[in-house]
Amino acid sequence: MIMMTDNNICKREHLFKHNCDHSVGRRGPSSYFMHDPEVIFNELKIKDGYRFLDLGCGAGDYSIQASKLVGDTGVVFALDKWEGIIDRFKMEVNNQGLKNIKTNVSSIEEPIPIEDNCIDICLISTVLHTLDLHQCKDILFNEIHRVLKSDGRVAIIECKKMDTPFGPPKRNRWSSQELEEIMEPYGFKKISYIDLGYNYMILWSIE
Repeated sequence: MIMMTDNNICKREHLFKHNCDHSVGRRGPSSYFMHDPEVIFNELKIKDGYRFLDLGCGAGDYSIQASKLVGDTGVVFALDKWEGIIDRFKMEVNNQGLKNIKTNVSSIEEPIPIEDNCIDICLISTVLHTLDLHQCKDILFNEIHRVLKSDGRVAIIECKKMDTPFGPPKRNRWSSQELEEIMEPYGFKKISYIDLGYNYMILWSIE
């Protein structure tokens, strides 16, 4: 267990606020340092050879870490609807010499340009609060179900539904209970809930 000192708590809160206030950054929005990335990837349990899908990848920080874990035989698909963000991420991928990341300009509210039953893990990090899920849930969750392998998993990271002086307004946030009610009819079963401080992560399997 990691013991958080007052100094570490203050530092984490500062980082969270900094990322909320300056989320565009040098490549694009990212929640990567709003919580402990090690906790995230320990829970994801990515293996060599996995095919990892990062929907709404933003700056691509999660994709870069995943690319190191899937290895030369694995693939990371990084999708975002903003062409400028993808262009900047492509430059970073090339600068780091990463050969196993495939980028694509694609909205999370449209069909996913990936074949059926090929993804081991799909990650959606701090994206859903930007959407009207009641409008796009059919295509989004049916598409995720389509591209996942039979033993594939979905990881969703979202802001807790509470008032904070930074981040999205409470009315735009989705509680874990709300996500369960929305996703279960599409054949998703909750595996675990991970408390990330200001955020949370839910892991799902498909039924």
